[in-house]
Amino acid sequence: MTHALIVIDVQNDFCPGGALAVPGGDEIVAPINAMMPDFDAVVLTQDWHPAQHSSFASSHTGKSPYDMTEMPYGPQVLWPDHCVQGTKGAEFHPGLRTDGDLIIRKGFRGTIDSYSAFFENDQTTPTGLEGYLRTRGIGTLTMVGLATDFCVHFSAVDAARLGFDVTVRMGACRAIDLEGSLVAAQAAMRESGVTLV
Repeated sequence: MTHALIVIDVQNDFCPGGALAVPGGDEIVAPINAMMPDFDAVVLTQDWHPAQHSSFASSHTGKSPYDMTEMPYGPQVLWPDHCVQGTKGAEFHPGLRTDGDLIIRKGFRGTIDSYSAFFENDQTTPTGLEGYLRTRGIGTLTMVGLATDFCVHFSAVDAARLGFDVTVRMGACRAIDLEGSLVAAQAAMRESGVTLV
């Protein structure tokens, strides 16, 4: 087991009609399903927020979605309420194959957001994914999913920093693109040694 496909947050709330819809988010479902058999392992991540999560604009008086705020761990975009535990929005897109090897749930701590599949946004609290991959002897990762400029970006950069060989398949990702965030994310990934194809 050496090469894993990491499928990031392909959930209803990030697809058209969802609370935090990524344009074209549903277009990547079929390509991701098609590539799954080519990998030794498939890991899916799932945003899994409690209600009133601190990253929700609704949890901050006078704040609107996409405003910035300062958290103890640094700057934080405030989001519409999304991917709340146990809701339809938090479920995987119904067309996505979910018979992978592992599902990693992230963002379940109420006071800290989690973009990366490897760490909470404090950059120190681990999700457990690194340990799982090391135990399986997996050193090469291909990442796909939503959104390119947030959760895919942070996951890829963290994986590269941890010493994994990382490729992001851009055709199987879609971006939110807030004020140039996609271009910035692509630059940050390349600078970290991530291969974008």
